[in-house]
Amino acid sequence: MVLRRERPLRKFRPVVAALAAWFMTAGPAPAEPASRPAGDPPEGDWPMWGGRPSRNMVAAETRLPTAWDVTERTNVRWIANLGTQTFGNPVVSGGKVFIGTNNGRPRNPRIKGDKGVLMCFSAQDGRFLWQAVHDKLPAGDAQDWADIGVCSTPCVTGDRVYYVSNRGELVCADTEGFADGENDGPFRDEQHAGPADADVVWSLDMLAVLGVIPLNASASSPLVVGERVFVVTGNGVDDAEGKVTTPQAPSFIAVDRNTGKVLWGSNAPGDRILAGQWSSPAYGVVKGEPQVCFPGGDGWVYAFAPADGRMLWKFNCKAAERPPEKGEPETRNHIVAAPVYYEDRVFIAVGQDPESGDGPGALWAIDATGRGDVTATGERWRLAGKDFGRSISTVAVRDGLLYAVELGGYLNCIEAATGKRFWRHDLNAHVWGSPLLAGDKVCVTNEDGAVSIFAHGREARLLATVAMPETLYCTPVLAGGVLYLADRSRLYAIAEP
Repeated sequence: MVLRRERPLRKFRPVVAALAAWFMTAGPAPAEPASRPAGDPPEGDWPMWGGRPSRNMVAAETRLPTAWDVTERTNVRWIANLGTQTFGNPVVSGGKVFIGTNNGRPRNPRIKGDKGVLMCFSAQDGRFLWQAVHDKLPAGDAQDWADIGVCSTPCVTGDRVYYVSNRGELVCADTEGFADGENDGPFRDEQHAGPADADVVWSLDMLAVLGVIPLNASASSPLVVGERVFVVTGNGVDDAEGKVTTPQAPSFIAVDRNTGKVLWGSNAPGDRILAGQWSSPAYGVVKGEPQVCFPGGDGWVYAFAPADGRMLWKFNCKAAERPPEKGEPETRNHIVAAPVYYEDRVFIAVGQDPESGDGPGALWAIDATGRGDVTATGERWRLAGKDFGRSISTVAVRDGLLYAVELGGYLNCIEAATGKRFWRHDLNAHVWGSPLLAGDKVCVTNEDGAVSIFAHGREARLLATVAMPETLYCTPVLAGGVLYLADRSRLYAIAEP
């Protein structure tokens, strides 16, 4: 049954589409001389999804805890309350931890009801510092599903934090909130401006300005490289009509990190978007040339020149699928995972949103040195069909070994150069998060609340399994010698002496 919902933007869609079409054909803004390569984050920081712009889930630190008990508080530095549903992942920078959640347990008793919330905590003791609060979109579940809160994993650069709100806004906020007594943005009438509230520097409403229509959620994790912020806009199919209503709206954009001005964009998937677009971009330097990789909602990945948006190459990650027979619908697999740059290759998994369940998927190794459509020439290896199930997770790769998880609950160790699988371990529950490789250990969570820790290597060796009180959708984060884990309602900081 399809519920009818009011859509205030509907009568404006022809105008929005026309503006978006003009935007997509207009020339790009003047480019910088070059995009500055992004190096390692400061010691003790994990400031973005994947820790670094390559999105490779490998920690620079090596001391990954293997034993703790949250009930007895053994090796638990602190526990902080979140909302009642948490789908975002923590990031750590400048002594602060940022994470998206909902308003199920309000920090401010005067702010009631379902909201999207970004919370900021002290990394030292878990003390709540400030929050950003966003109202729900009027279209309801069609564009902003109830109770899911802010799903975007933030990106922190210096004293600025960037994230995508539940309303499809790309937001830049001061990492200090209003606690520093200054209003750093142009907004002088912010609804919440107390010492425990966010100080918004700028906000780009991608629905109103670009004509984007998200499906169910806006979830992309922004990526900052040099003076640009890159993000997947979340444009998707209309919930009731099942088709892309604004195919000319950009799916990927580059934005000036200081002002929020859109510098360039691409609507490459156009009307071929299969559902929503919830993934995140990655950045790499390939043979001395920078490129930013966007996973499209059509199941293709696209690489662009960061400075001006020139498309460098594209690859069809649905090429491994059996073509539909006459009258059959197209397979709905697309890309939810983030791509990873490693040694002039891009590694990416294919799947669907978890509500669609298990099924055949694919894991690709793509040569990132080509130009144009490289589907026929760029494949270095793949695992597909019965060999690899659907996945929404980002890979971790180091020392020639790649770790990838399938939604159905399997952790794989694969030779990065050839695609040869060394081992596959059944985690006994669905896995939403991504594996974390730290030193000689690999850590992964599952939907049953188990944290499994394996030895890094070509032989499967389970070192420890720790049970947590609730479901874990998150990816583990190791920063400053502390392991951060978020379940649905709490954030944990874990460290062994």
